[in-house]
Amino acid sequence: MTLPLSRSRTVLGGDPARQAFLLLRATFTVAPIVFGLDKATNLLTYWPAYLAPWIDDLVPGTAQQAMYAVGVVEVVAGVVVAIAPRFGGWLVAAWLAGIIVDLLTIPGFYDVALRDVGLLAGAVALARLAAVYAPAHSARTRA
Repeated sequence: MTLPLSRSRTVLGGDPARQAFLLLRATFTVAPIVFGLDKATNLLTYWPAYLAPWIDDLVPGTAQQAMYAVGVVEVVAGVVVAIAPRFGGWLVAAWLAGIIVDLLTIPGFYDVALRDVGLLAGAVALARLAAVYAPAHSARTRA
């Protein structure tokens, strides 16, 4: 079965920028939720190893208990991206900036910090694209 061009563009999400927005929104919804939930199980990795000693000294409890709190924040961030990507993109970008600072203070984690710089750029791109493809509620009611 062949779809007319106009129909296929609608099914695929429209223009390439909209497709990029949808891909980033899905990624930054699912990834933080999965990683946040894994903070409680350590199935993907042993997360307390990613907490800089100076941060561990600042927060009460053990490094694993800190990871439980981190996990909650990450799950909430993923949900916020799903509901309000204009804000959620910036929230994830700020969270990633904090993670980058943490990782840069742990010898041997510079590669992970560099990866997170790329993720931060993606989160900022999501927030910027959301200004067009997921406008604020007040902007929709004015139009």
